[in-house]
Amino acid sequence: MSLLHIDNLHASVDGKNILKGVNLSIRRGEVHAIMGPNGSGKSTLAYLLAGKPGYKATQGSVLFEGHDLLTLSPEKRARMGMFLSFQHPVEIPGVRLDQFIRAGFNSLRQHRGEPELDPLKFDRVIKKNAGMVGLHQSMTKRFVNMDFSGGEKKKSELLQMSIMEPLLSILDEPDSGLDVDALRDVANCIKQLHTFENAVLLVTHYQRILNYVVPDQVHILVDGRIVRTGNKDLAHDVEADGYDKYE
Repeated sequence: MSLLHIDNLHASVDGKNILKGVNLSIRRGEVHAIMGPNGSGKSTLAYLLAGKPGYKATQGSVLFEGHDLLTLSPEKRARMGMFLSFQHPVEIPGVRLDQFIRAGFNSLRQHRGEPELDPLKFDRVIKKNAGMVGLHQSMTKRFVNMDFSGGEKKKSELLQMSIMEPLLSILDEPDSGLDVDALRDVANCIKQLHTFENAVLLVTHYQRILNYVVPDQVHILVDGRIVRTGNKDLAHDVEADGYDKYE
């Protein structure tokens, strides 16, 4: 059974139709890449799946582990195992990163009927995971994403992903704004966190991150529809020829 199954999904934002019949199925253990030009609906799809307010499905269905995803609040989706990393992670003055992540982590544990971790025990968890994603532990004591570089912000998102251990990670342009070294580091983190038990939906403009995170399937999204699906070679074709041939 598919972990995520999308059937004929239409969606609007501010009354404007953005998605116009998306079909997509993702199983555990898979990595799928969504590629497309600006305005094609890539981020709309990501935000709609995560339940961002203002993004409204007008037709079609989305099943997550067999449950009707569109009827669930963003909080319930997260508790079921859905995670979204943002293209431009926000800064939250006054809220320390470790405290922010611990609140979310303990909310998940409470949902599963498990005891919460106190700050001392959680500090050991976040120290281990920060090392795994290549983020210095001192960064976890700062306010969320404040004075972080682009690469550090992306690693901050991956640190959250590593601790929450979601079933489906939707990564919205994790390669945007990164230099070559930071891109390689972020890609290696994604590969390290991907297992046979979870899945990744990676949204990107460019093929370059797919040199490191090799997808099982690549989908080309143009004008709100998936117009072509293929293997990793499809991403190379896009890099060589652009999106014009698919429009």
